Amino acid sequence: MSSFPLDGRLERAALHPLLAAVLGLLLAFILFQGISTLVAFGLILVWHGVPLADVVADMPAVLEAYAGDLIVANTAGQVFGLLIPALLFARLHSSGWPKMMRVRPAPAAFMVVSVLALLALIPVVQALGAWADTWPWPESIRNFEQGQMDLIERILLQDFPLVFSISMLALVPAICEEFLFRGYIQRQAERALGALSGVLFSGIVFGLYHLRLTQALALSVLGIYLAWITWRSGSILPAIVVHFVNNSLAAVLGKLSATGQIEMDVETFQVPWSIAVGGLVVFSFLVVVLHRTAGASSAEPLRSDKLPNELSL
Repeated sequence: MSSFPLDGRLERAALHPLLAAVLGLLLAFILFQGISTLVAFGLILVWHGVPLADVVADMPAVLEAYAGDLIVANTAGQVFGLLIPALLFARLHSSGWPKMMRVRPAPAAFMVVSVLALLALIPVVQALGAWADTWPWPESIRNFEQGQMDLIERILLQDFPLVFSISMLALVPAICEEFLFRGYIQRQAERALGALSGVLFSGIVFGLYHLRLTQALALSVLGIYLAWITWRSGSILPAIVVHFVNNSLAAVLGKLSATGQIEMDVETFQVPWSIAVGGLVVFSFLVVVLHRTAGASSAEPLRSDKLPNELSL
């Protein structure tokens, strides 16, 4: 049985794992928002030389004109606001941070079935999202989220190469968000709360992190699935792959919808409940397959009070 030492500065300072997770989330959120905003307006105001008065006078038009810069800014925020802080925080807990963050191979069969289970889960997530969207949300929340969707639509309407779009909108977020939520936050929550609560904590904060309350339920379900396959396989790689596939499908469908090639609103499309129930049945079956595919060696003792100086893998 391998292990990693809990010998970093935050461990020597006796920082509670759950408090470390919350502080990591807050710091990552502030850094992501701040860096993305600074890079975006830095590129627009300085690199392109757009007068501040023009930006203030018609910000939507300016953002649409420089959609490529928004993608670059989002990528910078992901890397320097989510990924790097997660790695640094992990290093402050353990000199063996790659093991702590479950950076190790996963069985190929587990990876394949994980993606198949995602495809079965998507109708369920879509149905939950459309259902939650019908709730009586305050107009302020509706307007805030509509602004987010309008910005995303402007980006999707740009004639970017598919490889560029997929890389920036799917691959980078999949890597950066998984290292934060499943690599660092989940591990800390597991140490403090145990396996089940750690998985739920990671999934729910992932759903809330996106600041889309109407979709928080659906995103939390997806986040819980990503957290579970990370714990069950003992590897962060399946979650990265599944996250990438999910984002790629969303980007492609969003592009087709924004350009009018398909007539549907991806966010509020009503999936028939019969299809959602069928997807749930298939998903449940595949979860059982995943549980068996991972094997007994992937199960992890998750409470750090058993080992004061190291955590078993």
